[in-house]
Amino acid sequence: MKVLTVNFLTCAIKACKPSPQAYPLHFQDAELEQTELEFSPDFIRNVLPRVDWDALRVTANELGFTTLPSTKPEGPALEENEPMMKDLHKLLLETQVMEGKLVCGNCGHEYKIKEGIANFLLPSHLV
Repeated sequence: MKVLTVNFLTCAIKACKPSPQAYPLHFQDAELEQTELEFSPDFIRNVLPRVDWDALRVTANELGFTTLPSTKPEGPALEENEPMMKDLHKLLLETQVMEGKLVCGNCGHEYKIKEGIANFLLPSHLV
């Protein structure tokens, strides 16, 4: 599961939908794998406006990536800072969580991640 994907996920339990604590989901016991990909500055420029920066910072800190700035880089601040774009590329696209759990901050439900795939199927009593 790529780190970028988690930025678009929330808890699947119906009671959690209106709760701000249900987003972002939090990693626990995450086993990371780095896969080197060709650097794509255009992708970073195009996806960054769609990313919730505060949620990304929470996720990045949980995974040990502590160098993200406090505010989302935009315009010249992003364009002129190739090392930052490469760091974002590494975090968003090259970093995968292979094993572990995603945990809802509201209800505490755990979604297991196995072989890079999170299981979001809920037991019938939680649907």
